[in-house]
Parts: sequence; C-alpha cells; structure tokens
Amino acid sequence: QVQLVEFGGGLVQAGGSLRLSCAASTVIFTINTMGWYRQTPGNERELVAAITRAGITNYADSVKGRFTISRDNAKNTMYLQMNSLKPEDTAVYYCNANVNGRDFWGQGTQVTVSS
Repeated sequence: QVQLVEFGGGLVQAGGSLRLSCAASTVIFTINTMGWYRQTPGNERELVAAITRAGITNYADSVKGRFTISRDNAKNTMYLQMNSLKPEDTAVYYCNANVNGRDFWGQGTQVTVSS
C-alpha cells in the first residue's frame, strides 16, 4: 500500500508559478513511474507529466516548456514546477504512483489560475 499526499495548490494569477509536492509513504526509488494528472469537472483525468526511476520524463503537449516534473528519492517526494500558468491549467491535480501495475493516487490539490 502506498499513500500519497499532495501539497502546494492554490490560487495564482495568469503568468504566475506554483510548485506542487507529492510526499509518499514508501521509498520511491523502487517505484518505476510516478506522475501528475489533472481533472476538471465533467472531464476525464488526464496525464500532465510523468517521470521514471531513471529520470526519463514525459509531458502533455499543453504543458511542455512550462512545467517541470522531478523526484527526490532521498526525500520520497515528487514535484511539479508550474510556470507561466494559464487559466486553462485550472484543475484538481493528482499525484500517481504505479507499483507493479497497480495505481495509487493522492487526494488531489486544487490549482486555480485567474485571468
């Protein structure tokens, strides 16, 4: 069982920045893939960014060049640095860990970008 807790959401003006953190209850260096997803009302959860244990990253086209995903295995924490935020980035952001094919999720943190 892996417990994930997100921190860092909030309200920011367009063009601003936020950093999300995801603290895991387990040693994350054993987890091959972790990622950030987001969801808006009435829509499916979508992948924002993912990172493997080897540090290989993958981003949604809509956030490339603005968001950066990283992980600190020593702190069992994953991050999402979000710059140049846009109103369309407004969503609930979820942390995900895929362990042996099983998905674990955090409770989500709200990010609201005002125009």
